[in-house]
Amino acid sequence: MKAIVCKEHGLPDKLSLETAWPDPEMGDDDVLIDVKAAGLNFPDVLIIQNKYQTKPDLPFIPGGECSGVVAAVGSKVKRLKPGDKVISMGAHGAFCSRIAANQHSVFPMPEGLSFEQAAGIAITYFTSYHALKQRANLQPGETLLVLGAAGGVGTTAVELGKLMGARVIAAASTDEKLALCKQLGADELINYSDVSLKDALKELTGGKGVDVVYDPVGGDYAEPALRSMAWKGRYLVIGFASGPIPSIPLNLTLLKGCSIVGVFWGRFMGEEPEVNLQNIHELWALFAEGKLKPVVTDLFALEDYEAAYACMMERRARGKVILTL
Repeated sequence: MKAIVCKEHGLPDKLSLETAWPDPEMGDDDVLIDVKAAGLNFPDVLIIQNKYQTKPDLPFIPGGECSGVVAAVGSKVKRLKPGDKVISMGAHGAFCSRIAANQHSVFPMPEGLSFEQAAGIAITYFTSYHALKQRANLQPGETLLVLGAAGGVGTTAVELGKLMGARVIAAASTDEKLALCKQLGADELINYSDVSLKDALKELTGGKGVDVVYDPVGGDYAEPALRSMAWKGRYLVIGFASGPIPSIPLNLTLLKGCSIVGVFWGRFMGEEPEVNLQNIHELWALFAEGKLKPVVTDLFALEDYEAAYACMMERRARGKVILTL
């Protein structure tokens, strides 16, 4: 089969496109999927450099999520059958023609979505929904600041924040990205390449500050965002797309009476599977009702994986970056 393979750790130029890679072996609990599209996420940038918390043995196929059609099922799989349209998510293995995935990580594809849209919903929407619902307990009328708001997880946080009744402030690095956030329902926009994030937030909130910060960026924006929090605010640590992991003066949490809250959906899925499944059921209902519309603006053929990675690493993406087969 065709596959993108990591044989040595490094940047995307170290990856190779294989055209005769062996098909995956199936177990009794596995679902064999003919992959139609796969989502590229920031962990996929880290894992090939051996910088992610999951460290697969070499060689391995990167890619944490995909959509496709069931080709076969193991003997213990009862809820899926060949021909079903599905999505799958895991730590790696999706950037290829076929993947054998454990049945517990495979779900029917939401109705009304294309393969390209569905390929990118798992990690982003699941992360943002868990973050805003369980970790932040976001309430109607609260103010939500989304950093990196035009990226894969950022766009979903804007959408979900609005559905939960929050006033959403979207922050991004270009006016083009902010225009997308406005289309998704953001109430206020901040181009933090042009203005002081802290000053802009002070003006937009009348000095009160924001109740929840959703931060997948880290780096230089973390501290000014934390300094802009309201009393009893919740700072959600999603990731560090800018590269540096910030060092936070902990006295700020004392002065603000706020919380710094870690969000690791991958572990949550294993620790609280029933709550995770309930989240998925609720998200699927929102897709069915047309209340969520995945943003896919950057499509690349599997063969153009280096360009796809560059789009992600240079932070040019608006919405999801998707590889198509």
